[in-house]
Amino acid sequence: MLALGSVLVSLFHLDTETLSHLLKHLLPTALGNTLLLVVGTAILSAVVGVTLAWLTAVCDFPLRRFFSWALLLPMAIPGYVMAFAFVGLFEFSGPVQTLLRGWFGSSSWFPNVYSFGGVTLVMSLVLYPYVYLIARNAFQTQGRRSIEAGQSLGLSPVKSFFRVSLPMARPWIVGGVLLVVMETLADFGTVATFNYDTLTTLIYKSWFSLFSLPAALQVASVLLLAVVIIMVIERRSRAAQRYSQSQHASLSSSRFVLSGKRRWAAVAFCALVFLFAFVMPSLRLLTWAMPNLAMDLNSHFFGFVWSTLSLATFAMLLIALLALLLAYGARINQSLPTKFAVRTSTLGYALPGTVLAIGLFAPISLVNHWLQDAGIPASWLQGTFLIMLMAYGVRFMAVAYSPIENNYLRITPSIDDAAHSLGLTGLQVLKRVHLPIVRRGILTAMVLVFVDVMKELPITLMTRPFGFNTLAVRVFELSSEGLWQRAALPALAIMLVGLIPVMLLIKKTDKND
Repeated sequence: MLALGSVLVSLFHLDTETLSHLLKHLLPTALGNTLLLVVGTAILSAVVGVTLAWLTAVCDFPLRRFFSWALLLPMAIPGYVMAFAFVGLFEFSGPVQTLLRGWFGSSSWFPNVYSFGGVTLVMSLVLYPYVYLIARNAFQTQGRRSIEAGQSLGLSPVKSFFRVSLPMARPWIVGGVLLVVMETLADFGTVATFNYDTLTTLIYKSWFSLFSLPAALQVASVLLLAVVIIMVIERRSRAAQRYSQSQHASLSSSRFVLSGKRRWAAVAFCALVFLFAFVMPSLRLLTWAMPNLAMDLNSHFFGFVWSTLSLATFAMLLIALLALLLAYGARINQSLPTKFAVRTSTLGYALPGTVLAIGLFAPISLVNHWLQDAGIPASWLQGTFLIMLMAYGVRFMAVAYSPIENNYLRITPSIDDAAHSLGLTGLQVLKRVHLPIVRRGILTAMVLVFVDVMKELPITLMTRPFGFNTLAVRVFELSSEGLWQRAALPALAIMLVGLIPVMLLIKKTDKND
């Protein structure tokens, strides 16, 4: 609430000079680019994600089981890592255009990678798994029954998909697309790599280039308004998901078997997406990193690793503890204020990191000035890890709270009654009864928060103490200077850690396949 409040209050304290400059020269372009990027990424992610979901969930073709989990692997690659790997592959001096010039003598006809099409494609390759995962779950509940229902009405399998399966899965698909939209609005590193100005990059420029905190807050208010609208639509879409959920998953034996050209077209499409979304960027990072591996594995690199691991570990423990106490408080006290506190505490994941960073920095900076004017030392309020950890807590509380809350559902009221009958009260119940039961949820929450903090860029970049660098910041700084080879090793380290939650997700999906 503090971050949101400071953004909204900024509307009453306008920096007219800077804001007029932004309105005249920068804001219209950033707003238009943001709108185009959101629409383009949403459409492309929906087409790719839904097609892949239907193929792997309902159809049977060669390598289907492999693609069913392999197509989730791009979730491990942060957008800014995918961006600079993609640019390194397809820019004028990259290997693809160099090879084309060797074959055809010129590559002038090749599309410019620094374009709307380039950034939209990269964003879609990173974000389509959101649609794929949610839509696949919807199609798995339908199985072949939806196709057979359409065929009983005289429809071909393709027409059955468009007229039966797709409408039934619409709420799930809309939910996945809205997640893509929110992630696109929140992205900073990807668009910055492509020099594609959006509202998030304008917030950064207003603060660090134009040195106007009020102007940055006012741009953040525009982005916040867009996020709130998307959140309202997403919640309504989630409520609509109830009407077509089936209680029985389809069996693999009931899949629709593709034959002839269709089966190889399905293999080719899945392979093409997997190639561009995971194989090519991974290989490009490896080819950059290997020649300079001995030189880059130095004390500076291990210093970045230590900074990243220590920061992620501390944030993980702090946020997991707060999420556990929040879940415990919600269990023992189900009053309206408690429910409101839980709801507001878990809203942060939908807010862009740039909005959180600027929203938390402003009030703490104001308090810092008040204390200094009163002669009270307050250097610990600014320039330290306080703002960063607060922003992490707001951003990732929902990530930690969800698995802990789900595990709390296993604790029935009779278990609490039995504990009380044995003389346990308050925190004793939490320590001796609840903790052993929700342990798996706590471990899951810790893993998810650890990985998310490692990958987080805008919060770390905008709130870190002077001279403090993480792997994510190092990747951003080196890639911004065009030093792709030097950025490859820290990018690989982030990607390998990012595979941990993806593997956990794959393990769960395999049980339902």
